[in-house]
Amino acid sequence: MAMRFQAIIRAVAGVGIGLILAGCAEDMGVDQHGRKVAAERLDGQWLVINYWAQWCAPCRTEIPELNALEVQLKDQAVQVLGVNFDALQGEKLSLAAQDMGITFTVLAQDPAERYQLPRAEALPVTYIVDGQGRLRERLLGEQSAAGLTARLVALKAEQ
Repeated sequence: MAMRFQAIIRAVAGVGIGLILAGCAEDMGVDQHGRKVAAERLDGQWLVINYWAQWCAPCRTEIPELNALEVQLKDQAVQVLGVNFDALQGEKLSLAAQDMGITFTVLAQDPAERYQLPRAEALPVTYIVDGQGRLRERLLGEQSAAGLTARLVALKAEQ
């Protein structure tokens, strides 16, 4: 009886450890401040994923629009995320995001594989991903907060 109880305890502990490790695998990496971005924070959210670079002039004028969009849609299950096209990491990413005036979350790890985003060949490029994690739209060129809001409304209405 005692051996059976010990086997059950080991099995339950193994499942618990497995769930913890599985949860870790779902993280989206860290942001420009080195803070972990948990996948569950993004689950069920519409995502506006923007690829930018410091050398991209249209990116520089687009960033304030994306900052405004994040504030405008904060309570509407929409997250604005940035990804540095040059794959900067750590302090370099933090400084670049600061230089660009970015206030929304910038992912250090590119989410392209997770959301099956096609490779960006030109900048800026913005992807809209729905709450089920499906790519809904790819927008090339500089975007405005008003234009992105209109696209989100239209895409949500199609569901």
